[in-house]
Amino acid sequence: MNQEKKASSINADGIYEPFLIEDVAWDSFSHGERFGSRFRQLGEYGGCSHVGVCMEELAPGKFACPSHYHYLEEEQMMVLEGSLTLKLGDKEYIMRSGSYVVFPAGQTAGHSLYNHSDQVCRYLIIGERNKHDVIVYPDSNRVAVRLTGEGYNKAATMEYWEGQPE
Repeated sequence: MNQEKKASSINADGIYEPFLIEDVAWDSFSHGERFGSRFRQLGEYGGCSHVGVCMEELAPGKFACPSHYHYLEEEQMMVLEGSLTLKLGDKEYIMRSGSYVVFPAGQTAGHSLYNHSDQVCRYLIIGERNKHDVIVYPDSNRVAVRLTGEGYNKAATMEYWEGQPE
């Protein structure tokens, strides 16, 4: 039986009920040959607005996203199946089923995930959904401001009074 996926676990009385992970539709993204993953927005489906929980699958040879860190948002990750390489600052760590890592808010070591294996790696990402977060991408020198949805080149900085009439 092919059932259409619901948008959330809310019932007719407005109560978010328990659900099976397979009830949540897959979403995916890709950028060029290097980046791409598929994911299920579990927290959103279950009614969360402050905490994001995603189950993600990273195919062999793919990066999940560019290296980045958050000023205001904490992230956590747990590998469920398979293995991948965590790039954290200048170091690399092999993570496998049962591995867990926390990326505290304000930790200025960029992190990215790369599937070095020949099998799909499945993991959970847990994080705040801070609308005021600022994200830095050290490899490209990009700074993203979530509230405005804009990105800036970090090299284009200004002194506080620069450009102001005296």
